Amino acid sequence: MSSNLELNLTQFSPVMQTPLQHFNVSAKQETMTDAKGVWAHEITLLGYIHLRGNVQNNNFLGAVKKATGMDLPTAACSLSVASSVTILNLSPDEWMLVCPREQRAALQQSLTSTLTGIHSQVLNNSGGYTSVWLQGKQATEALQHCTVYNLHALTPNKVVGTTFGKASVIIYRLDNGFCLVLRRSFADYIWRYLARAATPYGFGLAAL
Repeated sequence: MSSNLELNLTQFSPVMQTPLQHFNVSAKQETMTDAKGVWAHEITLLGYIHLRGNVQNNNFLGAVKKATGMDLPTAACSLSVASSVTILNLSPDEWMLVCPREQRAALQQSLTSTLTGIHSQVLNNSGGYTSVWLQGKQATEALQHCTVYNLHALTPNKVVGTTFGKASVIIYRLDNGFCLVLRRSFADYIWRYLARAATPYGFGLAAL
């Protein structure tokens, strides 16, 4: 006879959800217009892989390029984008690779395989992060209320780790806006903080 625990386990059906699920963001999406100065949207359930290694080791750089098809960004605060993968330079020996969730396992396996025997670390942190996209004519001003970092100095294709109220985020900038990479445990706090800061400019949830 099966125990109650065994029965409960067979009936358990886990569901992956965004940490902002309770805000019902998808149902509130609008087409972006100039009527609002700040537009945001959560980019849900991506893959996040942390990579560490020595940039002075050409074998390390070559192995990463072989695994990803991309040159590793080695300059401070730099990033690389190719196809659907973004590589963020977080420190002299640390990077974050952001990719579609369905590509995460293959990318992680490719890195692990090509880096075998080379001093390095490949770690899947996909369960710990989410991303929020922010754009609009007053996005910089709204975001500046949330951090001490001078966002006017964050030019396109640059990344920075900084404060966000009492939390921390990774912010990178592309030509048309900002992406905030944040820990799931901070998501509720950061979203509420961002919405409050953006409300005076007109805050909308963008249909991407």
